[in-house]
Amino acid sequence: MKHARLTIALGLTALTAACGKRAETPVAAETNQATPATAAMSGDMGNVAMAPAAAPIMAKGHGTVTAIDKVAGTITLDHGPIPEAKWPSMTMAFKAAPAIIDAAKVGDKVDFDLMLTGSAGKVTAIHKQ
Repeated sequence: MKHARLTIALGLTALTAACGKRAETPVAAETNQATPATAAMSGDMGNVAMAPAAAPIMAKGHGTVTAIDKVAGTITLDHGPIPEAKWPSMTMAFKAAPAIIDAAKVGDKVDFDLMLTGSAGKVTAIHKQ
């Protein structure tokens, strides 16, 4: 118990001592000189090549509506595998427009279209089976 109290006391002392210190200025590798943070961020960013955003992938699925959350704008589906996303069967919530959410009710067996962006999906259409 004494060891734990000592460890906590030393940790709090170190944190308190570090609170008043300013962050160190980054050092440029070539000149070994301090570089002001504003210099590193200034300039025209128009000529910087940006990685293109991954294009959304369209996918289709089949499943059962297990929950609807109108406030969050989500519909939860217990769906089969979705090969386009490399997803196995699972239950998950998807964003959906209010009209899509209003067209479904818990327990409905549905076919649905998804727009996949990264690891997230949005239901873009839903059809009762």
